[in-house]
Amino acid sequence: MKPAVLLVCRLPEALGGRLRERFDCHELAQLDSAGLKALAPRLRGMVASGESIVGRELIARLPALEIISVLGVGYDGIDIAAAREHGVCVTHTPGLSTEDIADFALALLLAAAREVVNADRFVRRGEWATGRYPMTRRVSGARLGIVGLGRIGRAVATRALAFGMDIAYTGRTPKTDVPYRWCSDARSLAAEVDYLVVCASGGEATRALIDAAVLDALGPTGVLVNIARGAIIDEDALVQALQERRILAAGLDVFCHEPQLAQGLLALDNVVLTPHMASTTDATVHAMLDLTFANLAAHFDGLPVPTPVS
Repeated sequence: MKPAVLLVCRLPEALGGRLRERFDCHELAQLDSAGLKALAPRLRGMVASGESIVGRELIARLPALEIISVLGVGYDGIDIAAAREHGVCVTHTPGLSTEDIADFALALLLAAAREVVNADRFVRRGEWATGRYPMTRRVSGARLGIVGLGRIGRAVATRALAFGMDIAYTGRTPKTDVPYRWCSDARSLAAEVDYLVVCASGGEATRALIDAAVLDALGPTGVLVNIARGAIIDEDALVQALQERRILAAGLDVFCHEPQLAQGLLALDNVVLTPHMASTTDATVHAMLDLTFANLAAHFDGLPVPTPVS
């Protein structure tokens, strides 16, 4: 008999089809409370996305649950403590999107600093015929601050070196294997740099880490980029700082309440907004789909899962 698996998110057909061949799949969105209760004793696996909310209550309602396979690097919405208490293995798909996300961080940095989106609109409106576009900020040789020097932060630093940038970073502790300058907190880092790229992990420890004080330290010529988690930035403080030109610009790929945006963001011309797409290249998505399936299959084959949450 195929193991029964609960799908708590919409999945690309490339993965959904493979899962249905191997497992007895049930979509949470199609189940009412009674239907879930009837299936609960048989549901041994779960597939979620990085944005899914799988809380203590849902985990407790599934007494047969053995594994949650997350399609994504982040797993902020999964109650890891509750999963461990119930003996549930949680896996994710780390490392596959590092290069793409780092590429996109530099793309946002360049787009925000050099005003690429506004310049495109300037040309399309026919304004080039009446004068030149205003000067923008130089990126090469500037000072870059990285909040969180993990895999993605390091990949961003590697790219920034090609631009001749002076790199500093902040994190819980200094890294002994990099030549970059360490700052003890985000505020002191922001005060020293021209560009601040957020690459830290999400969760309560980093919630609203980038607050009004950090933005003021970055200053009126500073540019903020976030390709990590929306909740790391105090969005109300950011909107106010952008409105008041207390920072120059921002490039944002992630938001607190996706797909909803903080009030005021859409009206601003000094922020570049993208729909959480940094990791969504064809190569990365296919690799993530494969690993999500591999984690689930390995568990039910009695093998070690490739990428458990540590």
